[in-house]
Amino acid sequence: MKLLFSRNPNPRLAVAVARHLNAEVDFEFAAPMAPGQRERYRPLNPNLLLPILLGPGKSLWEADAIACRLSRDAGADFWRTGDDEPEMVQWLSWGKENFARACDMVHFERGTKQRYGLGAVDRQRVEEGLRRFGTSAALLDAELSKRAWLVGDSVSYADFRMAAFLPFNDVAGLPLGDYPFLERWYGQLEKLDAWRDPFKGLDAPALPPLPG
Repeated sequence: MKLLFSRNPNPRLAVAVARHLNAEVDFEFAAPMAPGQRERYRPLNPNLLLPILLGPGKSLWEADAIACRLSRDAGADFWRTGDDEPEMVQWLSWGKENFARACDMVHFERGTKQRYGLGAVDRQRVEEGLRRFGTSAALLDAELSKRAWLVGDSVSYADFRMAAFLPFNDVAGLPLGDYPFLERWYGQLEKLDAWRDPFKGLDAPALPPLPG
């Protein structure tokens, strides 16, 4: 199988999952939106977004689906099954609509828009994202005061998905330090080589720099 990726948040997430699971995949840097590339990638993902997993049969896209496939192929419980699966799905669902969405709102304005020349920072959107972050981070902080990881006694895909935008917090500037249990939890993820530097040894051009 081959994983098509870039350094943006969701492709980074998929690469981190593959490296954490020691998945038997090849990695290929891709840029579906680059001039002249759309028709090449459209049959692989009609959204023209990464990540994309190529393998037997049709391609698979969306980081969550790819994580599920890779975990099953590896025979790992990283994607929880059995009694823990409903709780994992709970955190995936809640996180994408709340915590990760808040992180994305702020990062998009302060990071993505500036890197790709998509316009000035919308300060109202930043304030809305920070408000959402405060609400969801407080909930997560309270939950993580009772446990080391979101589901069970070890790291799972729920933790990776929840933290997808936090490697970019040097740009987003979210007040993670205001939430000690949340910060401790993220520190645990940063100790995992696959999370801290998923692109180590890969041909992975850097993201466009922020304007000076």
